[in-house]
Amino acid sequence: MTDDPKPRIAARAAQELRPGEVVNLGIGIPNLIPAFLTPDSGVFVQTENGLLGVGPRPSEEELDPDLIDAAKLPVTALPGASYFDSAESFAMIRGGHVDVAVLGALQVSGAGDIANWAVPGRSVLGVGGAMDLVVGARRVIVAMTATTADGEPKVVPACTYPLTARAAADVVVTELAVFRLRDGALVLTELLEGATLEQVRAVTAASFAVALE
Repeated sequence: MTDDPKPRIAARAAQELRPGEVVNLGIGIPNLIPAFLTPDSGVFVQTENGLLGVGPRPSEEELDPDLIDAAKLPVTALPGASYFDSAESFAMIRGGHVDVAVLGALQVSGAGDIANWAVPGRSVLGVGGAMDLVVGARRVIVAMTATTADGEPKVVPACTYPLTARAAADVVVTELAVFRLRDGALVLTELLEGATLEQVRAVTAASFAVALE
């Protein structure tokens, strides 16, 4: 297991994406996913500031300061990419034309509730597009570390932070495991290489069933 769990999480989350899907990637760990998509993956990455067909991060020679994603990071555009304004982008999201949203989270509950935009007592800019994405996307994948920087579990019985949406998560990927929500309940379906069930139990506060595939 590497010292930095974020690329490990992003690489595993990328494996959940299917050819032909339109995918929106949230800020943070999800934004690392393009590095793990091959040119023939058939996945179309959409960024809510107005680009469908996001490619990998540019080299120094390729960098265009006007071509950025929603996190304001430089991107490339794949052949055949489409540009549009923010209003049209959100019409795509709210109209159900985004197949998958991959986003980070502060907490996910055992029922799939997601809290990913505010910590009480801290100043925040707002929820951004997260609420639209988790409701508008056909499938929602949460890519996050298993614990906070202080070692507190992020998969919890009930979210204590302000909610983004209830029962929205379909898949949760951490550096240790993959969970799936089935019939409203959390199920552990995969241990990532080097992880043990005991490790997962130690950092997961919510109850979960085990059905390793």
